[in-house]
Amino acid sequence: MLPSTPSLAPAQAMLLAAGRGNRMRPLTDATPKPLLEVHGRPLLEWPMRALATQGVNRVLVNTGWLGAQIPARFGALYRHDGGLPPTQLHYSEEEADFGFALETAGGIARALPRLEDGFWLAAGDVYAPDFVFDADARVRFLASSALAHLWLVPNPAHNAVGDFALAPDGLLHATAADDGNLPRYTYSTIGLFRHALFAPPWCSIPPGNPQGAVAPLAPLLRAAMAQGLVTGSLYTGRWTDVGTPERLAELNATPR
Repeated sequence: MLPSTPSLAPAQAMLLAAGRGNRMRPLTDATPKPLLEVHGRPLLEWPMRALATQGVNRVLVNTGWLGAQIPARFGALYRHDGGLPPTQLHYSEEEADFGFALETAGGIARALPRLEDGFWLAAGDVYAPDFVFDADARVRFLASSALAHLWLVPNPAHNAVGDFALAPDGLLHATAADDGNLPRYTYSTIGLFRHALFAPPWCSIPPGNPQGAVAPLAPLLRAAMAQGLVTGSLYTGRWTDVGTPERLAELNATPR
């Protein structure tokens, strides 16, 4: 039996770990994608370590496919090596609760009552070991009118056209009509989010998503971008979306 969660304080960050990982099959047939290893650690451990480095030690993980393996691996209090402070872990077990994963916005809405306002969000299957979850960036975000602040990366080969355009004033644009000739980049899956993005008029899911509504995040972001309420920054450090067995093998073949 897992130990009880050691703190009832809201989580400072949410790590997304509920996806099926179809493109990673057959590796994900018996193992959830966030537990596949990169340089000897589960993928999910890398953002946990980066968060702990900056003192963010209350983390909520949503689980789905083979989700019971994740709390079995990390427990409620994960003790890192290397002198980092331990991470207190909460879990939102979507497949256990509803029989299926809720997609990104649905999963966030489900977890929202257990998250601080202005929470960090990152994917448990993206390798970005050098990203700094900067407390000052969060302070600036909370002082702004933005509903989300996203970190973008130079476009990888598998997403050559990018996701969003980044304007000189830091605003993000979703459509070609809005972005003109602005450079387009790929969403890193790392960001800061306000609770208000998951409430009307942006999101119609009731607090806590009691019915298990399935909803993607992109439509909420695009609607908020159209109103000038999403900002962004460019991140140029190490970053890999570990989406295929080939990318995983290539990543493990590179130096740490």
